[in-house]
Amino acid sequence: MQTLITNAVIATLDDRPDSLGGDDPYGLIDRGYLLIKSNQIAALGPMEKLSAGHTNIGRAAVFDAGGRLLTPALIDCHTHIVHGSHRAAEFELRLNGASYEEVARAGGGIVSTVTATRVMSEAELVTAALPRVDALLAEGVSMIEVKSGYGLDIETELRMLRAARALSDKRPVRIITSFLGAHALPAEYAADPDDYIDNICIPALYQAHEQGLVDAVDGFCETIAFTAAQIERVFAVARDLGLPVKLHAEQLSQSGGCQLAAKYGALSVDHVEYADAADARALSAAGSVAVLLPGAFYTLRETKMPPIDLFRGANVMMALASDANPGSSPLTSLLLAMNMGCTLFRMTPAEALAGVTRHAAKALGLFDCGRLRVGMRADMVLWDVRHPAELSYRIGFNPLKRRFFGGVAQ
Repeated sequence: MQTLITNAVIATLDDRPDSLGGDDPYGLIDRGYLLIKSNQIAALGPMEKLSAGHTNIGRAAVFDAGGRLLTPALIDCHTHIVHGSHRAAEFELRLNGASYEEVARAGGGIVSTVTATRVMSEAELVTAALPRVDALLAEGVSMIEVKSGYGLDIETELRMLRAARALSDKRPVRIITSFLGAHALPAEYAADPDDYIDNICIPALYQAHEQGLVDAVDGFCETIAFTAAQIERVFAVARDLGLPVKLHAEQLSQSGGCQLAAKYGALSVDHVEYADAADARALSAAGSVAVLLPGAFYTLRETKMPPIDLFRGANVMMALASDANPGSSPLTSLLLAMNMGCTLFRMTPAEALAGVTRHAAKALGLFDCGRLRVGMRADMVLWDVRHPAELSYRIGFNPLKRRFFGGVAQ
């Protein structure tokens, strides 16, 4: 089966030199075609070169894009969409003056979601997550990273990871799982984080790896969570198991997380509002992606912005993600996250689009998606707009025309 898309404005997001700066940061082909064979991109280029290079093109099903924009499918590289219940009451508390840290120390926050998640079966977790998945897919997302971390006991952490894996059986989406056992302290270990790391987190990681449930290992390095030394014990196990690492760091304070993550060659470091110049240099040297999460910044009404200029100056790749979770970022719109990245963080529309495609793929350690190039997976989106900047510019508007997943039109 072949599909030929014609007359499209194609934003390749490819990493050719002319697509990384200057007048064309999108890698645009103004009037182009793209040929899909099986689930891969077989050819693409300007329309005037179509007939000369492809003698068997007549056997393809043809879709005329009519001048619409074609981009790589979007990638949400940081979510917590598998969980129980909601935290709307805490939203009210924060609006009445309580800080995120005060809510967490009072037994709310992550721990309240843990209580709700522990009592849910795998099937119930899948059913609860599917509407959130559907919201993301409806905006052109083809890949979602899903974290554990709302179990904080061995059984529930594994159940969350199994539920995350099962989402790809229910919907046309690729799921990447991250083990986040070092997310918070459950009530039963509130006084002894080291004991929790030894008796719950690390044993759960071993079991998750043995059962093939984990693609990467994450942690929360912060004053209300775990120290860099405690996270490093988990990272050392991940390294022994051959698993890549990621880290929530520098969200609420300067915690040393960026330096630790860089030491372990982390795929990404996420939040990073309090990162400094030394952190930017360390992430650049390690090739780690800075994943920016404007939904949490917005929801928590934070004022400390991530150091975008430092990241630019150090050539740190920047991704954007929803951080979809029931507490600090109840956001299931990657298009809105792109707008927030531009409006709140002063990213450019080109940086925002790269942040949910090419750089988001890099943040997950993937190289077969996030760009439109021959040989890549045919995951792409046709939008009812004419210029890539429109995707970040509009608010509350979904211009999706057609989504292609593995070459199949959805």
